Amino acid sequence: MEIQANEEEVVISEPPHLHLISAFLAMEPPDVLISFARECGGGLIGEKVQSFIWNHCISKTVENGGCQQGPYLKRVLKKLIGEIESDGVVVFDELYEHYAFIMTSLKDDSFPEGNSRVVKRISFLFPDECSELSSCPKSKKLEVSLQCSVNMLEGDTGCSIWPSCLFLSEFILSFPEIFFDKSCFEVGSGVGLVGICLAHVKASSVVLSDGDLSTLSNMRLNLESNLLSTRSDVPEHDKDSSTVQCIHLPWESATENELQNFAPDIVLGADVIYDPLYLPHLVQVLTGLLKRGTSYPNHGNDPCEGCQPDFRWIRSEVQNEGSKCDTTKGEVESCSAPCVEHEDHAFERGPVAYIASVIRNMETFNYFLELTKQANLIVNDITENSQPFNLLCYAKSYQRSSIRIFSISYM
Repeated sequence: MEIQANEEEVVISEPPHLHLISAFLAMEPPDVLISFARECGGGLIGEKVQSFIWNHCISKTVENGGCQQGPYLKRVLKKLIGEIESDGVVVFDELYEHYAFIMTSLKDDSFPEGNSRVVKRISFLFPDECSELSSCPKSKKLEVSLQCSVNMLEGDTGCSIWPSCLFLSEFILSFPEIFFDKSCFEVGSGVGLVGICLAHVKASSVVLSDGDLSTLSNMRLNLESNLLSTRSDVPEHDKDSSTVQCIHLPWESATENELQNFAPDIVLGADVIYDPLYLPHLVQVLTGLLKRGTSYPNHGNDPCEGCQPDFRWIRSEVQNEGSKCDTTKGEVESCSAPCVEHEDHAFERGPVAYIASVIRNMETFNYFLELTKQANLIVNDITENSQPFNLLCYAKSYQRSSIRIFSISYM
């Protein structure tokens, strides 16, 4: 059964079909795709749904030369065919044939040596309530292509898409007023997703850094595949939001003079608080980027008039997917994160850093807090009061509730 052109346009642009395509492009687990497929078919994965999956997911990947996605397609087709057969529904010949082709082409789920990366396409889906805001992106979807590592646990962590990177990207896209026309500097930039989002909301300048040359090379490739320039020979007055600077910055060798020359308005980082050996160097880098010759006294909780961002983007009912810290009692209620000073606003006077992190080890995080205290850095947990929109609602493998976001400023 073929889908009519007018029907096709409707289902592609609306859930659950939009979520099914987005989940497939982001290489979500097969169970997630099956869930959306059943939702599309009212419980069964019938002819119409199979046709949709073939035409808008699998065949397009094959046409675009997605040979690297072979192991993923193998898992998806195996699960899909099994679910369809268990329902007693006829399976499309195309699905059988392509699964047979993959089975004969791939001996197992491993990649050849030196070819351990795939291209994932991350779709940020903006909710309808954004349409009334002047700051909302014109398009309801931002799609980002990223070459990334297959296995983040085998020494290629810098080329993996970490949950905190996704959360920080959602934060940027949900509160564009904070970053618009600001100079931004990211530490440990990985695949470059945060930089792409900063360019999208038109930060005045974006500098991405990483200490690994292989990661830096992959980052440049991702930026260029998303139509951003990484040229370093562009004069400062000719740079615009489509130009992103990439620099090699090992934290242990960065000097204070070198860091202060960048003088960014905003510093960003995602999942950089994880290795106790590197934390002293990380704190040194943050201090060098945030420390300025001019002090910014602020004895209250509110930023000065004129610095206050437009917080219409915050939902009227904040969904507390994370847990709260009760600072009045000095206790943590159902919370794996420590009680650090809470801040009611997501922007402060002077340079500020936004660090998103999963707190995997309390001892490591407490060590980070002690180092920041010694460096005269103020750490505020802004997670509960600055929840971004859920722009990745189809990404069921992405656990937002485990992520905290902190603002850090120099005292």
